[in-house]
Amino acid sequence: MDEDTPYCAPAEVKAATAPAAEGPYAECVLCRKPTEYPESTRGITLCPVCAWQEAQRTACSG
Repeated sequence: MDEDTPYCAPAEVKAATAPAAEGPYAECVLCRKPTEYPESTRGITLCPVCAWQEAQRTACSG
């Protein structure tokens, strides 16, 4: 590792997927309820309730 490279480089920020106008919707990976995102969304999809709870967990894990 050279001096110009930071030790903890920031992760790439991906653009959020726009909410789907109409179904089919992807299901939440935690509670299996429909989310506001289309089924074609890649990665982990969370419903608003689970996303809020996950944010609370990670904020307090410091």
